[in-house]
Amino acid sequence: MKVVFIMVGKTTNKHIAQLMLEYEERIKHYLPFEIKVVDDLKDCKALSEKEQKQREGERIQRLLQAGDKIILLDERGREFRSVDFASFLQQQINAGGRRMVFIIGGPYGFSEEIYNKVTFKLSLSKLTFSHQMVRLFFLEQLYRAETILHGEPYHHE
Repeated sequence: MKVVFIMVGKTTNKHIAQLMLEYEERIKHYLPFEIKVVDDLKDCKALSEKEQKQREGERIQRLLQAGDKIILLDERGREFRSVDFASFLQQQINAGGRRMVFIIGGPYGFSEEIYNKVTFKLSLSKLTFSHQMVRLFFLEQLYRAETILHGEPYHHE
């Protein structure tokens, strides 16, 4: 199963972008993986939060395919320990399908249309992180999950 990671907006911090690239390459050692970036909206200051979520949602939907398992990174999602997240990933892969798509929305979250397509909502923490940082944290957790599943000595209990 291919894993796709969709993010709204470019990663502007060069240090975070470099670390993300490193984890992306590590993840590709274990499974087909791709990062897709939804361009930032232009002139979004004139838009309401709802309009901004709607437009970002339309752009996200263009990247989705029928049958995708859509997992939103959302503050109201379920939290896992790393070992449990690895188990969740394995269950999703075992259940079949072509793609598992993880999505980080824009600053105001997701449109109703995106929420209506969701398979699962995942929270990395009860803490709030910048959109730049959470991208890196997610990639590290995805890599960690793969090392757990493959019995490699990256994760320690």
